[in-house]
Amino acid sequence: MKKSLIEFYTRLAHGLAVQFGSNCEVVVHDLQGKDIEHSIIAIENGHVTGRRIGDGPSQIVLESLHNSKQNLKQEDKLAYLTKTKNGKILKSSTIFIRDDSDKIIGIFGINYDISLMLAMEKELSSFTGTIEEDTTKEPIAVNISDLLDELISQSVRHIGKPVTLMTKEDKVQVVRLLNEAGAFLITKSGPKVCQFLGISKYTLYSYLDEIKSKNTI
Repeated sequence: MKKSLIEFYTRLAHGLAVQFGSNCEVVVHDLQGKDIEHSIIAIENGHVTGRRIGDGPSQIVLESLHNSKQNLKQEDKLAYLTKTKNGKILKSSTIFIRDDSDKIIGIFGINYDISLMLAMEKELSSFTGTIEEDTTKEPIAVNISDLLDELISQSVRHIGKPVTLMTKEDKVQVVRLLNEAGAFLITKSGPKVCQFLGISKYTLYSYLDEIKSKNTI
């Protein structure tokens, strides 16, 4: 790579490493060098993977070189997991450095050691987890109006279509779900449901009677 590019990516690597700390390894590979087996020309926090300047390419670098020779189009590979020989889990990103003709001439890699974070996540999940399989979070409404709005939204999500596309059967189902949720225990809930569904108060009562008759069969 050109000296100006090497200087830029070296400074960029240093800046990112300082910004994100010692768990963030940033490495620059020169794929135009004479000795591809020693492609690393700049590296910050090399202790993350145990590499240093002059070391060779990783598997992703070799694959990139191969694909480049085959004229296969390659996209940057972002936020994927890798693992070091000593068991560290890394969140990695591989960004291709290209020349003016779009040819890959280098690789800018970021490897963040998330091993401790994963251990903490596991520990926290054992503390915050529940016995029940269902992880649905029940909403906590600020007031009754908000609660009614949430119950209406839940019933619509259950049907899976907007009110404008609902059949009579769909609307009866919405009323049934609201009834089972206790929505009609809320004062003045009837007019709000009628307005939302675009039905009259008489129609709402007929739906409730229909639901009640089916429940008693």
